[in-house]
Amino acid sequence: MDRAISPPPAKRRKIVQVKTSSTSHLPPSEPPGPPDPEAMRIFSWNVNGITPFLQKSITSFFKASPKAGPPHDRTPPASLREFLRRHHWPAMLLLQEVKIATKDTKTQDAVRAAINVSNLSNSSEPTYEAHFTLPNDPYNARGLRGSGKVYGICSILRRDLHGKYEVKVRTVDWDKEGRICVVELTSPDSKCAVFNIYAVNGTDNPYRDPKTGMQKGIRHDRKLAVHKLLADECSKLEEQGWHVLLGGDMNVAPDARDGYPKLRTFPQQHMINRADFHARLLQGKDSEKRFGGIDVWRQMHGDERRYTYYSRGRVWGTSCDRVDYFIAGRKLWDAGLVRDSGILDSETERGPSDHVPIWIDIAFQPSSTKT
Repeated sequence: MDRAISPPPAKRRKIVQVKTSSTSHLPPSEPPGPPDPEAMRIFSWNVNGITPFLQKSITSFFKASPKAGPPHDRTPPASLREFLRRHHWPAMLLLQEVKIATKDTKTQDAVRAAINVSNLSNSSEPTYEAHFTLPNDPYNARGLRGSGKVYGICSILRRDLHGKYEVKVRTVDWDKEGRICVVELTSPDSKCAVFNIYAVNGTDNPYRDPKTGMQKGIRHDRKLAVHKLLADECSKLEEQGWHVLLGGDMNVAPDARDGYPKLRTFPQQHMINRADFHARLLQGKDSEKRFGGIDVWRQMHGDERRYTYYSRGRVWGTSCDRVDYFIAGRKLWDAGLVRDSGILDSETERGPSDHVPIWIDIAFQPSSTKT
């Protein structure tokens, strides 16, 4: 051979391999701007314990460093008032899993103080009221060492709602675990029932009669029973002419698009629970046993994949599910009253929780367009 022969390279060439993504890859959603004046904005957020929102951050005792980045690069403090301000004073903020004992009035008062101004300099800003639905079940909602600090929800309402509607806040007689609150808004032209929900998480742990303590199956059985009771409650309201909206942590990821890296299918009971949830609350209302609601975010955003639960024990985006959402009754949806919805899927918005907030805009004037 008369052609030159090159010497072998001194080092083996590095082969670059393209790695597939190991995280949910969409960039975080942008927070919504101010709502349309005709719309009512409602946020829902499983905060996984209210305590961090009532404690002053240690960083608040220090002056900001001149080297600190711009405000949008900083994680906001765990402040309910700042959350309300940052998100343009929503009409409602529905919190789940606040973990407050029924007898702990001190913490309840602290929440009421935390959602309002503490000085007169901001007296022009909106004020809010807090309504608590807390556990009253000595057998199924004991909490750590019987403290009662488990489950529980808080419905935060802007006080000026009373000027537009007759406002009534109630619970349901079939829930003693602090999981269901109903905010009823009535006006001369319409009436709307907004449910704040922290749904049962199905497990193999015993479920006991709240009055006697006798075992009545397991938590999976209770979850299925609550699906039926909730569907019946919603159907009854619609039959009475109410617009119905459910919001909160449903503890069910609706389908394969709502779990990353994949939907939870084991043990099999989770699949049974999911099918029952669809049959009772989401599928077409072809019998009195079904509510036939609309998964608002999925209906408005198609096959887009975003999630609301991000385990704090995993790297952000490597294990997540969409279990928090709004369900609109057919009457509300068909009237064109749902304007917009979103998921604030960022570590910043997650704050100290393991869930991110979700939001919806509804109006009591029919919209000319509907997704």
